[in-house]
This record gives sequence, C-alpha cells and structure tokens, in this order.
Amino acid sequence: MDQITLGDVSVTRVWEFFGSVDMTPDTFFPDIPRDVWDDERSWLSPHFLDSGTGHVHSAIQTWLLRSEGRTILVDTGVGNHKERPYSPVWSHLRTDFLSQLARAGVEPEDVDIVINTHLHVDHVGWNTYLDGRRWVPTFPNATYLLPKDDFDFWNPENGHKPRLGRGNQNVFEDSVAPVHRAGQTLLWENSHQIDAGLRLDAAPGHTPGSSVLTLASGTDRAVFVGDMLHSPVQILEPDANSCFCEDPAGARATRRKVLGWAADNNALVIPAHLGGHGAAEVVREGDKFAVKGWAPFTPYTEQA
Repeated sequence: MDQITLGDVSVTRVWEFFGSVDMTPDTFFPDIPRDVWDDERSWLSPHFLDSGTGHVHSAIQTWLLRSEGRTILVDTGVGNHKERPYSPVWSHLRTDFLSQLARAGVEPEDVDIVINTHLHVDHVGWNTYLDGRRWVPTFPNATYLLPKDDFDFWNPENGHKPRLGRGNQNVFEDSVAPVHRAGQTLLWENSHQIDAGLRLDAAPGHTPGSSVLTLASGTDRAVFVGDMLHSPVQILEPDANSCFCEDPAGARATRRKVLGWAADNNALVIPAHLGGHGAAEVVREGDKFAVKGWAPFTPYTEQA
C-alpha cells in the first residue's frame, strides 16, 4: 500500500495503468520546444518519457483519501469494457483496478465520496461498471461530486463542439449519466467545502469545469490538480498546455495561479497522471517554477 499522511489525512496511490499513451512530446505538448525535452531527458526517462520510442509515459491512477472518517476517491481512471472508438488506447480495458483498491483496504461499498476533477475519458471510467448490459454505479453508497460546468459541457444534449473532438464519445452516457440517474451526484459550482481540510475550487482551462482539490491539515498542504499538469515539464514551462486544453489561455492562467500558490505555501502538487514519485513540491524560479523535491511514493514500472 503506497501511502503518505498529510496532517490528519492519509493519501494512497491506487494504480490502474502506467506506460506509453502512444503520443510523442511534440504531439502531446505542442507548446514545448524539442530542446527542452532533450535538455531534461536524463531525469525524465523512464518515468515520464520512453527514450526508446520517444513516447510520453503516463499513469492512470486514483488518489484514495481518508479524512474525518470518510473514504474519498479523487478521479476514477478509465474503467473496464468501455467502448472508446476515438480513444483506442482506452478502449475495452481489462485492468484489476478494483483489486488494487481492495489491496488498499477499500471495497466499492466503503466509498463515501467520489471526486471527478473533470469529466474526460480517463477520469470518470470507474464511476460505473458493466452489470450485464447496464452501466451501474461502481460505488453504490457514494456521493459523486461533479463540476456542473463540465457536466453541462459534456452532456451531448447541449451540442458543444469540444477541442477534443470525438475523443470523449460515449463517456457521458456510460460513466456520468448512470450515476446521475441513480441520484448519486452533487453538481457543484465555484467551490465546495468537503470537510474542514478538503475544498474543491473551480480551475477552468483544461476543460470548462476543471477543478482542483486543496488539502490543508495541520501544517501540511497539498493540491490535487487533475490535468492542470500532465508532465513535470509543465512545471518548468508553466505556459505550455497539452493538446487537450479547451481554453489555452485559461489553462495557462490557472497553472500559473495554482503553481504560485503551491510554491508560496510549501504545498505538494499532485497531478492525475504523473508516473515516477507521483507528486512534487515546487519553488519559484524567476517567472517559472522548478521541482524542489518529490513525494515518497514508489515509482511504477510498466508491469505495475
């Protein structure tokens, strides 16, 4: 069980996938010059970059929090058996995620709160599982906290034209709508206080409803930033977006704001997809940022 304690909150890393997502840095991060990757290659490989193929390495993981007697999941990955015609790397997976969760001492019935930082394909998949021919909530006793702006944006009935194109096809129907129909969702706006030490805040840019979860317990601080960062190179180059950001200018502003807060408050930055040690402390470096130190989580291998 890969776990740290921050104040009175325990944080456990629960694995679903680690490896190549079949994208080169030039494709994934068009704003980052090639020489930046070359200059940083010595520490980016193998946790964040495959030197052989040149592909970006990424983790799909859920952050399990235990706070004030409740069991909380932050993002739920890709899920199994999902039909993803325009995101083939995530189509029809068969991972042992629920077994990994059980290894951390949690059965689906134990989960009190599920947080989806946003509603992309790789953040909501285990919201549901296939029961016969029906998608049903995986966590029957949980309240699912969904950002309303993303709920409205990704609802196909509203006819939005996302930058992601069809990459999120079927996601709302099989991973969001079923928990909403079951009456298990809370659609929040602007901010939402979960308990004394955990608060959700809107952090738009990557998607209209993207959010961050701030942890403040005792003297410890952390911020779970979802897809505000996909690679630690974005700490060094905070104006660099991924190719999936719906509002590029908004994403840059959010990244600078949150990284600045983290640097000024000695807060651990915990993105959704970092391999390696999974999270980092950051410091200001001129008008950019640098990695001060890594969290003590165990780095994955591709066979994790």
